[in-house]
Amino acid sequence: MSHASASLASPSMPLSGRVRMLAAILLVVVISEAIGSVTFSVGPGKIILQPMLWAIFIGAVVAAFGQRLPAGAGIDKAMQTRISGYLQYALLPFLAKLGLMVGGALPQVREAGWALVFQEFGHFFGTMAIGLPLALLLGIKREAIGATFSVGREPSLAIIGERYGMNSPEGRGVMAEYITGTVIGALFVALMAGFITSLNIFDPRSLAMGAGVGSGSMMAAGVGAIASQQTPEMAHQVAALAAAANLLTTVVGVYFTLFISLPTTIFLYGKLEPVLGRFSRGKNEAVVDDSVSEDVPAHNAKMGFGDRLTAYVICGLFALVGNRLGYNVPFADALPGMGIIVLLVVITDLVLRVVPKLPAVFVLSVIAMTAGCPGVLPYSDQIIAMVGKVNFLPFTTVILAMAGLSILKDLPAFRKLGWKIVVVSLAANAGTFMGATMIAEFFH
Repeated sequence: MSHASASLASPSMPLSGRVRMLAAILLVVVISEAIGSVTFSVGPGKIILQPMLWAIFIGAVVAAFGQRLPAGAGIDKAMQTRISGYLQYALLPFLAKLGLMVGGALPQVREAGWALVFQEFGHFFGTMAIGLPLALLLGIKREAIGATFSVGREPSLAIIGERYGMNSPEGRGVMAEYITGTVIGALFVALMAGFITSLNIFDPRSLAMGAGVGSGSMMAAGVGAIASQQTPEMAHQVAALAAAANLLTTVVGVYFTLFISLPTTIFLYGKLEPVLGRFSRGKNEAVVDDSVSEDVPAHNAKMGFGDRLTAYVICGLFALVGNRLGYNVPFADALPGMGIIVLLVVITDLVLRVVPKLPAVFVLSVIAMTAGCPGVLPYSDQIIAMVGKVNFLPFTTVILAMAGLSILKDLPAFRKLGWKIVVVSLAANAGTFMGATMIAEFFH
């Protein structure tokens, strides 16, 4: 995340536009939390539609309706782009809350030990274990390398772009994974994680580690679906372990994917393509056309400190609304704890001005874990007590509300990808979750 002192690349939004944007986000949060959780059975398991999932659906509907309103009164593409820009920074208060929970649950995290270390191999190899063979059976050529060597977040785009260029088959593949994850990744992970949890096959701690896929929104969706089916004590542990796993995936992910995952995927492609590729009738057809690379979603617009602070405060205040509606915690009771959470994010922001090359997730996690560890800081017990009144699931509703409101701008590029590469991308996301879960389960 860039912390340069620059404003958004798009023109400055007038006050009326900012008010409409905030009103739309708040509307989606309130409706989603008011609906609550809805459960229905699917075979031996069940699907749980939680407020965060309603937020995606309702956000998309509100955005679609808003596009039909007259200019200056609706939600146009420029506003969707700005909401998407806010989204990447609104994730930070959620990660701060998880970091505080990790600090308080360090004994359980230490107890996880080797399970937490080795499950990372599942994250990094699970994508190709399921996604690559499926891609080759469907006749996808070198696009399969870019689509299956990782979950395709921003670092993966940089790795492939530098090595092959974004107009290459590998570049089109990683862009397909990126756009698929952006548009429906969180929804897919939430539904999958919730259903698998309901089967009671895996230890919740294993599922928690599986949710730490290295994507903030996907991790939020996954941990929310898992934690909602646990006791309050286990839900707290699930969130802490997922945050720890996500931190590991984020910190070591760039190096692991660059030096191990990508070379391994290239090697396996060379060995498997001559065997599996023959089963596809259309194996010589291009799956994604070159124009896809022109539709890179504008998620990386640089934001000044004022805009970043706005994103932090929006996430915090609107999460308090969800905290009140979903958990019946009075707004005033939880406000001091939320103030501490936002303060930790602002401190992280200032630290990154001094050392901008450090990963924001790493710096924030260290600061939050220190603040949440009993006895480390003065008044730590009071800090932990105040933050404890803020539940972590309302953050996910706000985050996915913003994702839903910004989703329509990515649909043109999403439609160009073709169903085959979309299926492969979802299979890769399923592989990273299941791979890490199964390795962690071995230790449990």
